[in-house]
Amino acid sequence: MLHCGRKHICGGVAFVLAFASIFICSWNDFQLQKNITRKFFPQATIASPASQLCRGKPAQNAITPLEDNRTFIISPYFDDRESKVTRVISIVHHEDVKELYCWFCCQPDGKIYVSKAKIDVHSDRFEFPYGATDIVCLEPENCDPAYVSIHQSAHGNIDQLPRFEIRNRKAESFSVDFTVCISTMFGNYNNVLQFIQSMEMYKILGVQKVVIYKNNCSQLMEKVLKFYVEEGIVEIVPWPINSYLKVSSKWHHSMDSKDIGYYGQITALNDCIYRNMQRSRFVALNDADEIILPLEHPDWKTMMSSLQEQNPGASVFLFENHIFPETITTPVFNISSWNSVPGVNILQHVHREPDRKEVFNPRKMIIDPRKVIQTSVHSVLHAYGNSVNVPMDVALVYHCRVPLQGSLPRESLIRDTTLWRYNLSLIMNVNKVLHQTVL
Repeated sequence: MLHCGRKHICGGVAFVLAFASIFICSWNDFQLQKNITRKFFPQATIASPASQLCRGKPAQNAITPLEDNRTFIISPYFDDRESKVTRVISIVHHEDVKELYCWFCCQPDGKIYVSKAKIDVHSDRFEFPYGATDIVCLEPENCDPAYVSIHQSAHGNIDQLPRFEIRNRKAESFSVDFTVCISTMFGNYNNVLQFIQSMEMYKILGVQKVVIYKNNCSQLMEKVLKFYVEEGIVEIVPWPINSYLKVSSKWHHSMDSKDIGYYGQITALNDCIYRNMQRSRFVALNDADEIILPLEHPDWKTMMSSLQEQNPGASVFLFENHIFPETITTPVFNISSWNSVPGVNILQHVHREPDRKEVFNPRKMIIDPRKVIQTSVHSVLHAYGNSVNVPMDVALVYHCRVPLQGSLPRESLIRDTTLWRYNLSLIMNVNKVLHQTVL
């Protein structure tokens, strides 16, 4: 018996049988798709912009739940690195969601094409029931869909479905060299001084854009964010994930049996990569209390040029995380006007904890976003190109936070004043921001 399918090669002993079977398969597939399109969505006869022809309710929020309340759509992105697909960054329940369909709206006639999706739940779910997921659909030939809807069925009324614009459809030239992705800001975040210091350090190091997935923060922090948004360096992505799921501030389900870990951090990081894929040469993935600090070079541009030259096949650069405990203070740069600002003064914390041989030292990353398919927090899951562990004498992650080795005496810590190389510019720039926002 001969079997037909999109990726199955019909075979037979005779060439004529093979040719006939392929023809019949292709014709049947064509007729089936034609019938589906005609049955549900007749071709539009009035020339209108695609946004008018494409039906469905335009999605308004950064997180959009589907009817099943087991699937949450973030954003779809065009991805033609292997084949012509739409990759929809989302959050799904890893067991309950079995089948989804992409409903594409084709240009220029607004015709609808329905394609079954591949549901790819990322492997780093850390046993939470919900995880970062790619909903991937092959796009139709001879169609550049501007919009897509996601549905549990190939049948239904598209007017009742949310409609999402497919990003990255048009190639762009880089608008920035470096973008930092910060995910996620939650817990009424109020570490204002350290945040401003980090932002000003990023700028000194060559960062031109910071994308923040914001769940909530203090009113004072809102004021600071507004300043940076108006300045043009910060982009805020609202992240009200706790409106839809029971969220944990822990990374593993065994620590806190909620729906999803760390406020959906991994989903936000993946969305940030695709969001900046065409506009940023590099993307850094780190938290607000972390700075990738060069030791050999004055800034990121010089550092990355050197690292790329030494590692021509690399697309992911991993930097060792080192804890500078906020409990150990060096009484310098004690600027009186900063004392009234909530948060940590990183210039006073220049002692780092030593490595522990039995404990894995996590890393943070600077990546080429066009070569990454899926990422976790401390490594990429799928990428084109190699990952490189950057030696700590080249750069390290300065991470000022509560100690992990709190019982160590000061003498056991390692004094590292690399940050002080930037103190003049940093102090001047922080003062300017504080006088326009807080003081």
